[in-house]
This record gives sequence, C-alpha cells and structure tokens, in this order.
Amino acid sequence: MKIKLKLPNANIVNSEANAAVIDDLINSVPFKRLSGYATGIFKSWAPKLYDYCSRQFERLLASDNSLIRIFDNSVLASAAFNFGPRTVCVPHIDFGNLPFLWCWIWGLGWFNWKKGGHLVLWDLKLVIEFPPGTVAAIPSGVCRHGNTRIRKNETRYSFTQYSSGGNFRWVDRGFQTEEDYRATRAAEEAKEEEIRKRDRWEMGLNMFSTLEELGLHT
Repeated sequence: MKIKLKLPNANIVNSEANAAVIDDLINSVPFKRLSGYATGIFKSWAPKLYDYCSRQFERLLASDNSLIRIFDNSVLASAAFNFGPRTVCVPHIDFGNLPFLWCWIWGLGWFNWKKGGHLVLWDLKLVIEFPPGTVAAIPSGVCRHGNTRIRKNETRYSFTQYSSGGNFRWVDRGFQTEEDYRATRAAEEAKEEEIRKRDRWEMGLNMFSTLEELGLHT
C-alpha cells in the first residue's frame, strides 16, 4: 500500500479503503516520529544531498498546490507500507528512484533478528542483522537489496520513504515532459543537457559527504 507523487503532476490514486488506512498511518504519531528521525539522520550525515532534495521538492510542490506532502518533516515525495505479516523482499533494484538519493527502510514487527529478517546488500556481499525498529538508508536505485525470511510464528512489516527520479526530471525540465522539453529546447541547450547527463553520476557522488566535511575524523 503506498502513496506518492507521480509524473507529470499528480498523486497516485488509492482505493477508498486503502486511502483511509493510509491517511490514518501518515497522520499517526509513531510514523511521524519515524519520518522525523530519518530526516534528522539525513540532515546530519548527508547535508548536501538533503539540501538538494529539499530544494527540488519545494519547487515541485510550489508548481501545483494539489500535490500532497506526505510528512511535514520529510523532503521525500513517496512512502510505502507493507503489512506482511512476514514481509520478504526478493533481491531487487528500485530503478525508478533517483539513483544517488537514499531510500529509508524501516524494519518493524516481532521476530528473532538473529535468526532472520537480515538486510542483504547483494552487490556489496553484505548480510546485516536488522532488528525490529531499525532503519537503513541506501541508494536503492543502484544498490541490489532484499531481506531474509523469518519464522512462521513471527511478524515483520516495513515502512519505506523515497523519491522517484521522475520527480527531479520533471522539475529540471521546467515542469514538462521529456518529449515537450526536447521539442522546445535550442541547440545550445541540447548540448548543455548532454554534458549534464554525462556528468550526473559525478554530481550525485559529490553530494555524499565525507567524514572530514562533517567535522569527524577516523
């Protein structure tokens, strides 16, 4: 069950029953606190990436007052709730997400985290113990991930926050589709865009803060 902003400038439509449940969830104190906690980590450990995401998100929201901001204390456009009751994600990459933006994953429920529910980062060859109430931030658009099973008498739920790359492209294209943008841009603008595309991976990588930039030392 999820709610998120969607291109070109609309919110995903949920069924009446799901919409009521989602409204209760996003207005509940526990999920507001989880969202706020993640935001605090985001600001502290990736301030440049946070500022970029915040600026783009504010521009998106300002372009159309019908767009929904899910959590007042978050700069991420999307959220998903999975009620399991034994949530397992097979290995996958979220190709629709902005590649260098972090996706926030909360593991919730009641299970023996020594025996199951581990976070698996396949490309990094890491299997990480992931107790209930734990949050992880990963660039899910490029990092293959999933989680291990839990036992039948246990429960595991998940809550994630993220933003799609389409939202950022919509803003960068002047709030128009890729096709419309290409049809109206000048030749010089097309050259500049090709350079930006070529260097975008480096731009994203440079938004990750180093320990020295954060005032920390190894």
